[in-house]
Amino acid sequence: MSDINTGDLELGGNIVLSGFSEIDRGSMVIVKKMVGTFAKRISENMPDFELLKVTVKPVHKGEDMPAKKFELKVQVIAGGKPYNSDVTDNNIFIVLDKALKKVEVSMAK
Repeated sequence: MSDINTGDLELGGNIVLSGFSEIDRGSMVIVKKMVGTFAKRISENMPDFELLKVTVKPVHKGEDMPAKKFELKVQVIAGGKPYNSDVTDNNIFIVLDKALKKVEVSMAK
């Protein structure tokens, strides 16, 4: 796992997390586990899986207050075709789960 020049966090070569620098360390452990489990499931079902990128953006965030909502975008590229989803919610784990499930449904079509 390494930080690449853009400040993104690269996990395992085909997983990129972007915008997660403000997420606390304990929450990041859970985020990485959720994303890793999803990537494993996708790679088992789609042998042409190329990339999973998850981008988070805090919404309604003030200088001295944490984000009230998170906008999360997921992009999976498999066989050269992009599959996208985006979800906004007030809990980082719920928004991540919803976005991953949404992109998984779009891939099944």
